[in-house]
This record gives sequence, C-alpha cells and structure tokens, in this order.
Amino acid sequence: MTEFIETHKMIISILAGSSIIMFVGTLILIPILIIKMPVNYFTDHDHATWPWKRCHPVICVTFMVLKNLLGAIFVIFGLIMLITPGQGLLSIIIGLTMMNYPGKYHLERWLVSHDHVRRALDWIRHKAHKPSLEHI
Repeated sequence: MTEFIETHKMIISILAGSSIIMFVGTLILIPILIIKMPVNYFTDHDHATWPWKRCHPVICVTFMVLKNLLGAIFVIFGLIMLITPGQGLLSIIIGLTMMNYPGKYHLERWLVSHDHVRRALDWIRHKAHKPSLEHI
C-alpha cells in the first residue's frame, strides 16, 4: 500500500486537491444558484419568457453552450462528490437544471418530488429569506 502511494503521489495529491476545491466550491455556488432560482421553476416548464431567450442569436447560442457545459461540469463533479466530500446530490440537481435535454422537465419534477431533496432546497432558500419553491 505504501509503495502504491509513493508511486502515485502526484495523482493522489491532484485528486485530494480537486476534492477540496470541489467541496468548497459547491458550498459557495450551490446555495447561490438555489437562491437565484425562480419560485415557480418547477411548476412553470415554459421558460420562453426568460431574458436570454430574447437576446441576439449569437449571444443566445454562446450563452446556451456555456450554460450546458457548466451544467455538465456540475453533474460530473456531483457524481464524483457522491463518493468524496461535497454536496453530490445537490450538485447533480443544479447541473441537470442548467442543461437543456429532452425530458428535463419531468426529471426535475421527479427529483424535487422526493421529500429529502425538497426540504434541502427549501431550507437553503429559507436561510436566505426567500420563499420556498413551488412544488406540485
């Protein structure tokens, strides 16, 4: 075992450092994203009125690509954080809500229908003096 650690010291250091950065990053970013989420996000699946839908096509496409990449990063890091320190499940939920894909609305509603998830989201919003998210 010690031979493995000595041989792979650099990789272990990178993984440990990445885990710490992901942990701290999610502690900061996830609450901000949950607080900024519209109250009716899970009840109003027609987000066509959102501001980025009315922008110049080049800006919209750029924004959508960056938003989907960031969402994918959250999902990947969330999966990693299921076995390392961090808020894995919440990171996955945030990543899934950021990305665009078929069936997104139904998956989001299914996830939020679980009491543990709903309570965690509402607890974060309550601490920021924001109203609870509307749920079906």
